[in-house]
Amino acid sequence: MNLSLKDRNALVCGSTQGIGKAVAQELALLGANVTLIARNETRLMEAKSQLDTSQAQEHSYIVADFSSPEMLKNAIENYLNHNKKHIHILVNNTGGPPAGKAIDANTDDFLSAFNLHLISNQILVQAVINGMKNACYGRIINIISTSVKQPLKNLGVSNTIRGAVASWAKTLSVELAPFGITVNNVLPGATQTGRLEAILENKATKTNISLEDATAEMLAEIPAGRFAQASEIANAVAFLASESAGYINGVNLPVDGGRLGCL
Repeated sequence: MNLSLKDRNALVCGSTQGIGKAVAQELALLGANVTLIARNETRLMEAKSQLDTSQAQEHSYIVADFSSPEMLKNAIENYLNHNKKHIHILVNNTGGPPAGKAIDANTDDFLSAFNLHLISNQILVQAVINGMKNACYGRIINIISTSVKQPLKNLGVSNTIRGAVASWAKTLSVELAPFGITVNNVLPGATQTGRLEAILENKATKTNISLEDATAEMLAEIPAGRFAQASEIANAVAFLASESAGYINGVNLPVDGGRLGCL
């Protein structure tokens, strides 16, 4: 199986922590030149310094805030114009909206999440798509959530927006397949990250139970009996980014330890 990404250029969003950082590290290990994108330059510099360079990879970063689509658009266009490089692999990954019931959310909550996720994804795809077409090779991989298949309790805004991103991705997968470009979604289950810690703390507070009990309740729903490591999500992303995954297109791939109850 050919999993080498040598001479491929990857753009990884939200790559200074959690799943995004793990993805960037895995792609670099497979030989890709990785461009990190996030809003904190200090953390970007630190994350970049931790990427593998044993295959003469050249890594870089872009400072951008996904809550400002116009800033993101300018940042990616300036970067591509200055560096004159094609992006072969785009990994869309942005932290989820705050927890809460859909009925309690105001319209601004939905609009903010829509901009942060779907609009930002669209901006990045439009910026890199010509390069992918010219190379006859493209991998667009969206880190979403298992809520695409089965809504999660107390994540009303997130459930809604994640579903919209999945539908957008499926549409793109049909439009872009003739150009050698695939579009797939990875759906992480409960993964040991700062995001999971925040969800558990919120659950404990809202239900008036201890953090330990909240954790035990969530673990009881997972057949594997444990939370995922960010590196395990990254492994799935790396495979979809490779040449070997060229005929996998338009899928939602759960990486959840068997937690989903649906097929």
